[in-house]
Amino acid sequence: MKGPMMRALSGAAALSLAVAAAPLLAEGPTDADLMNDAASTGDVLTYGMGPQAHRFSSLKAIDSSNVSKLVPAFAASLGGEKQRGQEAQPIVYDGTIYVTGSYSRVFAFDARTGEEKWQYDARLPDGIMPCCDVVNRGAAIYGDKIIFATLDARLVALNRNTGKVIWNKQIADYKEGYSATAAPLIVKGMVITGNSGGEFGVVGAVEARDVNTGELIWHRPVIEGHMGTLKGKDNGITGKLNASWPGDLWKSGGGATWLGGTYDPETNLLFFGTGNPAPWNSHLRPGDNLYTASTLAIDPDTGVIKWHFQTTPHDGWDFDGVNEFIPFDATVNGKPMKLGAKADRNGYFFVLDRTNGKFISASKFVAQTTWANGFNKNGKPNYIPEGRPPAPGEGKGKPVFASPSFLGGKNWMPMAYSQDTGLFYIPSNDWGMDIWNEPIAYKKGAAYLGAGFTIKPIADDHIGVLRAMDPKTGKIMWEYKNKAPLWGGVLTTGGNLVFTGTPEGFLKAFDAKTGQELWKFQTGSGVVGSPVTWEQDGEQYVAVMSGWGGAVPLWGGEVAKSFKDINQGGALWVFKLPK
Repeated sequence: MKGPMMRALSGAAALSLAVAAAPLLAEGPTDADLMNDAASTGDVLTYGMGPQAHRFSSLKAIDSSNVSKLVPAFAASLGGEKQRGQEAQPIVYDGTIYVTGSYSRVFAFDARTGEEKWQYDARLPDGIMPCCDVVNRGAAIYGDKIIFATLDARLVALNRNTGKVIWNKQIADYKEGYSATAAPLIVKGMVITGNSGGEFGVVGAVEARDVNTGELIWHRPVIEGHMGTLKGKDNGITGKLNASWPGDLWKSGGGATWLGGTYDPETNLLFFGTGNPAPWNSHLRPGDNLYTASTLAIDPDTGVIKWHFQTTPHDGWDFDGVNEFIPFDATVNGKPMKLGAKADRNGYFFVLDRTNGKFISASKFVAQTTWANGFNKNGKPNYIPEGRPPAPGEGKGKPVFASPSFLGGKNWMPMAYSQDTGLFYIPSNDWGMDIWNEPIAYKKGAAYLGAGFTIKPIADDHIGVLRAMDPKTGKIMWEYKNKAPLWGGVLTTGGNLVFTGTPEGFLKAFDAKTGQELWKFQTGSGVVGSPVTWEQDGEQYVAVMSGWGGAVPLWGGEVAKSFKDINQGGALWVFKLPK
């Protein structure tokens, strides 16, 4: 068959293929798309740019040789008066960029022009109690939905094309001190979320809901003694009652899972970090206080905890353990291993066997750790006795100097892992604090600290340090020092680049191998968001949120005074190379 008829059939076949493909795009991302996010370069579908959250892109049109030419494609304002603490990571799909903003807002922008398509503002009650600013770290996308958490501890699913509410579910009671700020994780058609509120004596938990209806599938408290559920039925107590908590202290034990989690398809495990035990005053709660300040491996199908590793047993400094656990593979002593890494608030970088939680190594990644001098072969800290604030008596206890400060060697801001260099890029801070204990009693919905503190710098020339660490040796390969604390996430790419932002307002690019600063751009407000990159219309784009805020200006003491003149803001900045 030749000529016009053949061409007509070819055209018809092409048309039928296009029609067949169109509904798939309209339906939106699937489970398979989310699991493939690290390999797909034309979108950003998950928080962390893949379920394992490497924050690595193979794209290399922008590289260390031409990044100096990077220019803005557009900036899109979040508008209004709510310009405080823009910590979100953008989601990019089908020509649209989705971002969450402070005060539980969601925006959809045209990815080519920056024009706003829709905006959703959650109706927040007056009594919300977020400990550490009105931030939100990002949304999840699935099918026709954009899903995000709110400051009054709710989970909301919106239609991604219109911004209209599909379902809205309560995670916990905000009147008891609960809130929610993390980007949800979607696995096997389930939305997996944690909770916030560790400073109010809440009980940390991880739960899974049906992505289409929001109905609860399983709920797993992370404090020993609490009952888990699966499909409405009891599913076993977490840990063992009173094994590491005296009396009834487990009932208000903290351990908030406020940063969200990662997922490893190879082992079919969720990894969630847990926060500080409550109260901060460790003398009121003898024991290891499981499973606070830990990494938990959870079966996504049942919500059962498969293993745990506690990074700060009996935490008395608010070091938490909530930092992201990133799966990676490496050869150790000639043996290929499935590993995971975590840069903890306590100042140590941990490498574990992710199949069973076995301790591999712990390496100091900050300038100073006054609370412990390394870890032994069993993964237990070598405590420095005088580094723990003493019991307070009837009033204010004696202050001790502790480093890192309670804001951590690394706080919420996510690190990145490059498959090209084999290095982790850690946004860290060198600072300390005077901390003392005080008497405290639990009262529902009230702050439950039993401690006071004053944060102090420990170096004249910097607080923030972007560090490149080799996980196999524990050696820091290079570091970039920044005057202000670093409080934003990191992106690394196949173009031998590392991107991160600074409170002074810059988005910066560094050589991934050497740490040399190659490019910077002033966004007009502090950058505390997480950058992403994707390919669109044959060009590579980089995007980041700008808008100063978060815990540093609220809790930073002397440190915060040093940066009181940084302007707040709210904007999405998108960059590309000029044609």
